[in-house]
Formats: sequence, structure tokens, C-alpha cells
Amino acid sequence: MRFTLLDRVVAIEPGRSITALKTVTLSEEYLADHFPRFPVLPGVLMLEAMTQAAAWTIRLGEDFAHAIVVLRAARNVKYGDFAEPGKTLTVHAEVLSQDETTTKIKASGSIGDKTSLTARLVLERYNLADRMSHGAALDARVRVEMRRLWSLLHPATRGDGQPRHVTYATPLAGAGLAAAAAVSR
Repeated sequence: MRFTLLDRVVAIEPGRSITALKTVTLSEEYLADHFPRFPVLPGVLMLEAMTQAAAWTIRLGEDFAHAIVVLRAARNVKYGDFAEPGKTLTVHAEVLSQDETTTKIKASGSIGDKTSLTARLVLERYNLADRMSHGAALDARVRVEMRRLWSLLHPATRGDGQPRHVTYATPLAGAGLAAAAAVSR
């Protein structure tokens, strides 16, 4: 995963469903071009956020058995509302069915109480070791990185299963909008 379009996972039933958040900020680079006078999260990135959320429930449902989880098909994609800077897109994905290599997902995204998009996704999962001779080492590296990223997206638990305590401090005097955040490990 070259970039992450999710900020936080708020609920997950591994292998079954997930709810995650993506807050659109004005500092996101693509907003300068999409669109200069009306910046919005591009529809394809909204779809990518849904795909990434769905991939997390698959990974966790099978304890990272497959290093690679990718979008194979997006069907019945319908857009309903824009995701502007300052708004939070809430993504929900639910597993409909699964076989040895593919998972069918029903997904939606909303801003507040308005539906922004809905889609049916088909995700494929595999290991690089099954496709190339040096793939096992790559699979191991990908799994380590995915576990690290998961600990950032869902800080309620650490890798060892123990609760992670998150403390948000108030802004320091004279620091303007900067806020201090400390995560105990």
C-alpha cells in the first residue's frame, strides 16, 4: 500500500465488517487540482478508501495469511455527495461471501447522515511466494509493514493484544493550532 486513505478504524469484526474514518483536510495535495475553486475528495479516492477498509477486515479475519489484498472489481458504484475539506467520510464494508482467493464486499461511505457512495467490491488475495521465486521474503516484509500500519489505524490494541492508552494533551501556550499527542506503548 503506497498511501493510506484511512485515518482511523472505529469498529471491526475481523472477516465480517469494518467501519473506518477518512477526514478530508485542505492540505491534501490533490485538492489543488480537484477542483481549484471547489476542492473535493476525488471519487476514485473515495472508492480507494472503501477498498482499503475492506482489505483490513480480510487481513485480520485470516490473521494476515495473504500478504497482498487488491481490488479486482468495483460494481454498482454510485456517488451521492461530495467530501469537502473539513468533512469526515465514514466508510463501512461488510463481507458478503468468500472463497479461496476472492472476497465479495458490500461497502458504503457517508458524510454525516448523507450517503456519499455505495459499491459492491471484489477483492483478490494472494501471496507473492505463489507467483515468484523470491516472493516469500517480500511477503514477510509486507506482513510486518501491514501489522505496523494496523497498530496506527486502530490504536486500541497493541501487537501483543494489550490495550494501548492514548492521551491527547491540550495545545501548548503559544503553540497556535499545534496540539501535543502522546501515545503510550
